[in-house]
Amino acid sequence: MNEGHEDEGLRERLVRAGVELVALEGAQGLSLREIARRAGVSHGAPRRWFPTHLALLSAVAREGFTALAAELEAAGAPGDDPRARLLALGRAYLDFARERPGMYELMFRHDLLESERPGLRRTSLPLFDELVSLLAVARPGHPSPRVAAGAFWANLHGIAQLRSRGALQLATGTEEAEPLLRAALDAHVPGGSPE
Repeated sequence: MNEGHEDEGLRERLVRAGVELVALEGAQGLSLREIARRAGVSHGAPRRWFPTHLALLSAVAREGFTALAAELEAAGAPGDDPRARLLALGRAYLDFARERPGMYELMFRHDLLESERPGLRRTSLPLFDELVSLLAVARPGHPSPRVAAGAFWANLHGIAQLRSRGALQLATGTEEAEPLLRAALDAHVPGGSPE
């Protein structure tokens, strides 16, 4: 019984080491050997919990989606105005991308993740479903709120990527994402910008 508890502790230590490593070195620094070293175990130890490198990276990315979900939830706008809520979510999303660039990169590197893993999907899909729900309310009668949510998310993701690579400054003359966020919101939800 104690051995199972120690194994569970090892799993969590490995994931925690991966989260710390991605914060320091980005997604490219996440080798099994380095994660094991940081967790204080042999380089073969991660295989006990994670049969592949992608499985371990997926567990690390899941922590990122969990943290993003918490930040989006905390960013709630007062009232029931879907525009205000979308603006608050957009700000929180862009802040997360700026403040945790390594984790943000990993979360959307599907070539490095096992995207079909139930834990990863359970953590990431509700975030998108929130956008779908808000856009369905904000744009009643729109034939496909899921497509509208995908387009809005693509705008957010593009803004985050351009800013992280310095291209936002080159294209717009500023690194400020707020004007682009508001323009994206206006494009997807007509009706004036909330404060």
